[in-house]
Amino acid sequence: MSRSVRTGPAGSGRALSEAYDTALLDLDGVVYAGGSAIAYAVESLAEARDGGMRLAYVTNNALRTPDTVAAHLTELGIPTGADDVITSAQAVARLISEQVPRGARVLVIGGEGLRVALRERGLVPVEFADDDPAAVVQGYGGPELPWGRFAEACYAIARGVPWFASNTDLTIPSGRGIAPGNGAAVEVVRIATGAEPHVAGKPLPPMHRETILRTGAERPLVVGDRLDTDIEGAFNGDVDSLLVLTGVTDGAQLLAAPPQHRPTYVDADLRGMLRGQPEVVAVGDGGYECGGWTATAGADRLELDGDGEALDGLRALCAAAWTAAGQGECELDGEKALARLQL
Repeated sequence: MSRSVRTGPAGSGRALSEAYDTALLDLDGVVYAGGSAIAYAVESLAEARDGGMRLAYVTNNALRTPDTVAAHLTELGIPTGADDVITSAQAVARLISEQVPRGARVLVIGGEGLRVALRERGLVPVEFADDDPAAVVQGYGGPELPWGRFAEACYAIARGVPWFASNTDLTIPSGRGIAPGNGAAVEVVRIATGAEPHVAGKPLPPMHRETILRTGAERPLVVGDRLDTDIEGAFNGDVDSLLVLTGVTDGAQLLAAPPQHRPTYVDADLRGMLRGQPEVVAVGDGGYECGGWTATAGADRLELDGDGEALDGLRALCAAAWTAAGQGECELDGEKALARLQL
């Protein structure tokens, strides 16, 4: 099936940890939330790793260094080395290094993760527009980033210095809720300058390229909780993906997903890596069956019949909704059908 016209989640007769050589795992909402491990994450990752699957942790957060991320994961009970962590800071540093000479100065609007990644590429981080930078790079700098840092970026960009951004996620999860992410800070500079940054992070190709270069993955599986970064990044990289429902995406958003946001597989949490995935089978009159459920798209709503595992019902509903969307029926009401599943 062409990735551009996916009309339902795919099945796998083998456990995903056996069918793919490397898991490219998002962190927030997948492995941990608010700094604590998500239920079943530690055990599931250990079993996948012991079975021979390589685990790589791919994050758009450019604030923390790979060493810091690896130490946090190890503390949670997930043994991790810095080489197992790929950040958008690394991706944007490579992007900059391909456009400016080695030893060039780069104005940093962000945290230590950016500075470490730039030095790895032979570039020199600087703090002010008057330091004669060859580029400006902007990444998440945490809640204490001073407002004056945005002004420094604007001064340099106004002089014609090229502008790079690690990522443009508008929000970031925190222990207290959803907070502004680097994308919100990028918008401040965009509004003030009218400029457009070169962006490296998920879902864009530079981030996927960085993960493949660093992991050497031949059959990667992207594992994430966000449709617009993790799943779209897999789509752009032409690789398979697993959506876990432990983060920001809910059933209604999944049903309404456009083609570039449709995951290959769907499961409740990281235990989905350890098992095969059920097939969704087309049945008569435009219906789809999975497990004990049958879903169809009516004139103005999705209909669900049967009983069984809730996720099987969700997979069947996805097939019905995505097929209907491809036929121009994009305003289907799936709330009542989802309510039956108690997701």
